[in-house]
Amino acid sequence: MQKIISSDNDHAQLDEWIVKNNVKRLMLVSGASIKKQEINSYFETLHDRLCTDIIRFSGFSPNPDYESIVNGVELFRENNCDAIIAVGGGSAMDVAKCIKLYCRMDGNGEEGSYLKQTIIPNDIPFLVMPTTAGTGSEATRFAVIYYNGNKQSVAHESCIPDTVLMDAQALKSLPDYHRKASMMDAFCHAIESAWSVNSTEESRKYAYDAIQLIMEHKDGYLANSDEGNRGMLLAANMAGKAINITQTTAGHAMCYKITGLFGCAHGHAAALCVRILYLWMAESIADDGMECIDPRGKEHLKGVLDDIAHAMGCDGAVSGAECFGSVFDELGFSIPDATQEQYSILKTSVNPDRLKNYPVRMDEDTIDMLYHRILR
Repeated sequence: MQKIISSDNDHAQLDEWIVKNNVKRLMLVSGASIKKQEINSYFETLHDRLCTDIIRFSGFSPNPDYESIVNGVELFRENNCDAIIAVGGGSAMDVAKCIKLYCRMDGNGEEGSYLKQTIIPNDIPFLVMPTTAGTGSEATRFAVIYYNGNKQSVAHESCIPDTVLMDAQALKSLPDYHRKASMMDAFCHAIESAWSVNSTEESRKYAYDAIQLIMEHKDGYLANSDEGNRGMLLAANMAGKAINITQTTAGHAMCYKITGLFGCAHGHAAALCVRILYLWMAESIADDGMECIDPRGKEHLKGVLDDIAHAMGCDGAVSGAECFGSVFDELGFSIPDATQEQYSILKTSVNPDRLKNYPVRMDEDTIDMLYHRILR
């Protein structure tokens, strides 16, 4: 069971984690932005207070490659580290997850050897502190890295951090656009997980709780209040727990190429897609104008769409979809203009595996039609 701790009382609970795990040589995985965070001074004084040495690793890019993972593993081993803490967004957490997975495995990581080996779980203490409220990476078994320029998904239960430090102050310096996009990423995670064909009673509970938290704390989070930031961190964690069970669906499958073609932030691109997919499904299912591929049937899907809406404080599926669209509009997100050539690229870019998780059958013509609604 993942434990959530706070930064109260000068990070007393983090001190307890370090002492309890007898951490003497700690690998700290973070980007350069950690120097703007209050937590940085905590680590700078850690040796004097608890006799714990810090080995910092920041040699990775926003889209971390395999070589940087290998370098991190080597640094971990050379310094005989006995625990890992990651401070940052999804990239820092993905790097730390992979270092945690591979640091006890054989080989030097050349020629992608870690990617080819069977992962052997280890009990290295692993804590993360998210500095955005969106990815939910701190709650999932997934990490994304790049090998020879190709995206590689790494997945194993043992890379889920045992402890998450939630610090509202960590979100204070988020740029406005990034703050909005992160929130919408968590919102999309929760909605997509709820309607996924892989959903369970447990995953839907996480998803609905996340949606309620987002709606409850949205205004405070956008105003950069401590309470709003804390609420959104918890919402993103809940949404992460949901997609850890179900994975994402068509919204995320369709958004990745939009990010590349138009330079949108990931959460912005996901929200562009989900706002249309949600409304299309809500309207189509009411008119029996779609083929449900969830083995639990159309009535189950209708119930889920209603439950998503109820978690948002709305009466039914269509009003829930309209509410999501209104949130998107209120945030002032742009809707990119697309050329016919870009539409042609988009309709063939979708990951078919993620479409299998979406509860409605989609062919290339349907995808093309939806992209024409998603974009201008």
